[in-house]
Amino acid sequence: MISKERVRIMTKMSLYEKKLGEQDLKISNYYKKDYSSLNTLITMLWVTVGYAIIAGLVVVSNLDALMENLTMNKMILMVAIAVGGYLIVLIAYIIGASTFYKKKHNGAKRRIKQYYRDLSRLGKIYKKESR
Repeated sequence: MISKERVRIMTKMSLYEKKLGEQDLKISNYYKKDYSSLNTLITMLWVTVGYAIIAGLVVVSNLDALMENLTMNKMILMVAIAVGGYLIVLIAYIIGASTFYKKKHNGAKRRIKQYYRDLSRLGKIYKKESR
């Protein structure tokens, strides 16, 4: 005879495996600090690349206006503004990425734990039915 509870648990587990299971298993293989640090480092790299591209495009698009009245003081000021802007953007992304990836790891761990609980419950139901 088919148990409603067993079918419900198996359906729930199947949906989880199809949607998030594989990704959660990959995430949960890391310690939270390692996962967060690695992905924050990758984010820092891509923010640096993106900022460099945007800064390069701004400089190239305004090259004529920049070269007209360029003095050493203006050049130092522009570089200082660019570096300051970069540091502000980088720090904001580091804080955001670290928080995001820690939450993502916590969620994956919580879902994996629930999956294993359901697996254990399913095993107990099978044992009870086989008696």
